[in-house]
Amino acid sequence: MAAHRKPRQRSLGGNTARTAATIALAGAATATGFDGTGHADPQLSPAQVKAKVDKLYEEAEAATQKYDGAKDKADKAEQRLNALRDEAARKEDRLNTAREALGSIAAAQYRSGGLDPALQLALSDNPDQYLEGAAFAERAGSRQAEAVARVRKQLREIEQLRGAAHVELASLKSRQAELKRAKKTITGKLDTARQLLSRLTDEQRAQLGDLGAAGGTGSAGQRASRSAVRDLGPVSSPGSVAAPNSRAAEAVAYAYGKLGSPYVWGATGPDAFDCSGLAQAAYRAAGISLPRTTYAQINAGHRISRSELRPGDLVFFYSGISHVGIYVGNGQMIHAPNPSAPVRLAPVDEMPFAGATRVT
Repeated sequence: MAAHRKPRQRSLGGNTARTAATIALAGAATATGFDGTGHADPQLSPAQVKAKVDKLYEEAEAATQKYDGAKDKADKAEQRLNALRDEAARKEDRLNTAREALGSIAAAQYRSGGLDPALQLALSDNPDQYLEGAAFAERAGSRQAEAVARVRKQLREIEQLRGAAHVELASLKSRQAELKRAKKTITGKLDTARQLLSRLTDEQRAQLGDLGAAGGTGSAGQRASRSAVRDLGPVSSPGSVAAPNSRAAEAVAYAYGKLGSPYVWGATGPDAFDCSGLAQAAYRAAGISLPRTTYAQINAGHRISRSELRPGDLVFFYSGISHVGIYVGNGQMIHAPNPSAPVRLAPVDEMPFAGATRVT
């Protein structure tokens, strides 16, 4: 019988080894594709990087407005829920007091033995006094019935409050889920933008100048904003159009005071802002309450044309009304652009104009 031997495995060599290495390298290149779609991105030029970053910031801003709106609704739902719970607790305290009173009455009746009224009258040594007492007992019985009715009403009210609180709790959970989704979208787009920007050298960033639809980054952007303020001068300087009223002027003054503040999505000040947060904070300082999102802010006053712009007017951008700035005159606005730039002066023309509104 022939001996059985395991076939000897062939080692990789020659063309086989080269083929395997090629496949491995190709797989590695695919796995490290930047956008995670299974294809390696071609080398982007600085201008292409800027265009992609601009688009990502625009999309992140739209998601930020959804986040702001959901957060505003969640905060209000939580306030209503807490108010309902507080009211229910107060009613439960009053209900417990009423129940204790009814319990005392019931105990007293039990101790008295509950004799038939006719028998009590026959056995009484003082019928007149008994009749007076009976009349009092009848009145007391009426009050007891009223107390029972009040308890029943309080029970119904508490159940209604609990039902309303359940609805508010469901609304709050829905808004919190919406917040989570918007936050994931925002952070994902901003992370992608940061990765794109990290591909550029310092020299390339300097050549591009403003990155994103907003302007320069970090301290350089802040210095540029302050330089622009000196060049423009105060809103009331000769040749510039005056604000339509004192409140609009106060909002503009507040915006000037926040130049250089960092952009933080979801922030409403006093030290950091997103675009609608800055507009809201500026008018809050002027004594006017604005809605939280750009979508609502554009309807907070009366619409005006671009030719009618005056300092303090709110200017909106992009087809989705996802960005807002505060017009300050001379074709300039102050806005909170995106994470690559602080609150700064910028020309109204730098983004697609969508409309304007005068708040006051």
